[in-house]
Amino acid sequence: MQNTVKTYLIGIASMLFMFSGIQKPKEIELKSPDGSNTFLLENSKDESEIRFSVLHNNQELILPSSLKLISEELNFSGKLSILKTEKTKIRQEWNSDFSELSTIPDNYNQIKIYLKKGDAYVSLICRAYNEGIAFSYEIPEQSGALEVGLEENISYNFKEDYKLWSTPKREKGVLTAQGEIKKIPLSQLKLGCERPLLIDMGEGSKIALAEAKLVDYARLSYSKGSSSAYSILSTLDGEMGTPKQDTITGAIISEGSFSGPKVYKKLPFQSPWRVVMIGKTESELLENNYIIQNLNDPSEIKNESWIKPGKVLRETTLTTDGAYSAINFVAEHNMQYVLFDAGWYGNEMSNNSDATTITPDPKRSKGPFEIESICKYADDKCVKVILYVNRRALEKQLDEVLPLFKKWGVSGIKFGFVRVGDQDATNWLHEAIKKAAAYEMIVDVHDEYRPTGFSRTYPNLLTQEGIAGDETSVSNEHTLITMFTRMLAGAADNTVCYYNGRVDKMGSRASQLAKTVCLFSPLQFLYWYDKPASSPEKLDGLWGDTKHIGSEPELAFFDGVPTTWDETKVLIGEIGRLGVIARRKGKQWFIGGINGTEERNVTLDFSFLDENKQYTATVYTDDKTVKTRTHVKIEEVKITSDSTLELKVLSNNGFAIQID
Repeated sequence: MQNTVKTYLIGIASMLFMFSGIQKPKEIELKSPDGSNTFLLENSKDESEIRFSVLHNNQELILPSSLKLISEELNFSGKLSILKTEKTKIRQEWNSDFSELSTIPDNYNQIKIYLKKGDAYVSLICRAYNEGIAFSYEIPEQSGALEVGLEENISYNFKEDYKLWSTPKREKGVLTAQGEIKKIPLSQLKLGCERPLLIDMGEGSKIALAEAKLVDYARLSYSKGSSSAYSILSTLDGEMGTPKQDTITGAIISEGSFSGPKVYKKLPFQSPWRVVMIGKTESELLENNYIIQNLNDPSEIKNESWIKPGKVLRETTLTTDGAYSAINFVAEHNMQYVLFDAGWYGNEMSNNSDATTITPDPKRSKGPFEIESICKYADDKCVKVILYVNRRALEKQLDEVLPLFKKWGVSGIKFGFVRVGDQDATNWLHEAIKKAAAYEMIVDVHDEYRPTGFSRTYPNLLTQEGIAGDETSVSNEHTLITMFTRMLAGAADNTVCYYNGRVDKMGSRASQLAKTVCLFSPLQFLYWYDKPASSPEKLDGLWGDTKHIGSEPELAFFDGVPTTWDETKVLIGEIGRLGVIARRKGKQWFIGGINGTEERNVTLDFSFLDENKQYTATVYTDDKTVKTRTHVKIEEVKITSDSTLELKVLSNNGFAIQID
């Protein structure tokens, strides 16, 4: 059963603590079901601020901090009063075919605090999970305002100059979700850093500031604040300028300034969720990242049977012969999709490009590219087709493209260079995903978009980029940072390379195998710069160092690895240094291990396996003595839940294991 919610306890203690009339602010406490996490609405001395703190095991993680709303239509500048509160307890779980877990726990305690702030009415909705704390605000209908423009400033205050992992700005003030992630002191945080923002608060205490259920709002970014010695300011994005690919819109304002509303909304409305993910380790944060999806609505798609996760091969000759070759390879290697990338309808970067026509760009294809014949051939082979469309054509032609693609037999769209940041861009993108669902189209969003859980509500959004992946030739070390930062937000399209020469600079072939386990994506692109041996040669070297896919025996791991999972366990998590993740699909387990710059001995403990059962582990490791192009050694080992396995892993190497 897909995305089915099973609710065990709903609404107990609802409508408790009801107040009549206006009350002075007082301390209000909300604890998680296990009592470990606490949200505290503070008693501000001047009664003029919405102030809160976050505790874990009665220790302050976030010191008294503030939420400020600014609007020209509503006066939020006066005193704060509590009108009433409502408490609710939820104990439930839901099921998904598209996630890192097939059964997802969703347990929290909630309080809704009805407030009067100045002359305006606003409610603060807070949830305490075992996995973290989340809050949003709701502005109800009220006299004198039908629609409001709004700015939001949240100042998070901390006790010390903790280290955090930030994605800094690119040149000319433009930030990027695909940038380098650096560990810096909180006091050195630059303007407008991406979310999630992982903060290392010392041994046994890690948090990540994040966002959930961003659908029709301006997105968040983080900067150094000034409300205390160690402060992080969270603001909404508005106009940010024009980067190279024209994908990011929005601007970041400094604390206390007001350069115009970043959000316009009709009343009533609720903001996206502001999230504090809490764990003892980065591994725990990653295992519990389902808190982001839990803060989104259940699936709106009644029949999800047409949504198929899977592995994808990119086809770049954009010819019918090349398509047939790619489809044959996919069918033979337990893959599910072929993507036809940019160039099939002309120059993707031109505003005059027309995605309703088959007009191959002569720089990328000599043609012919007979899409309907290609789709029919693919269907006969039980393979599905994805077409790339740049946002320039999508924004103009989406309503024409969707029925046309359906007629052709296309199953999905890769959105290219989408705009992100401001409210208009955010709203357009999520409306486009909804429209794609109406035509039974799966979606992969590129380039700067990072998820906030919308794939729970519209699971046809199978993956997205927002990651410095293999296209950017990242090192194993950076991938090991990405695993415990960017991946907290959800699925990422890493575009796994294999034969391309950049792999030797990034890491190793065994660590490339491991990425299919370590970096979750329901659509997993394999052999990104490679092509089947039978594929026709391209006109030029547009895509760089392109190699033919061989017949090395370790490719059986790519053939067998799933893309969605029933169970996930982080076995070893040392951010930037070593990551080992085990995932189960049915009765099979797959393990991926990626090593950083230090040679090490890794001990694997298989106690997560079922007791009293013997398994066969097929182990893939790097070994220069193996006489193949890729130098991957394959061994079979008999194991039980009592077994351990010692592996010597060299610098920038990795390993992959299939357990049957």
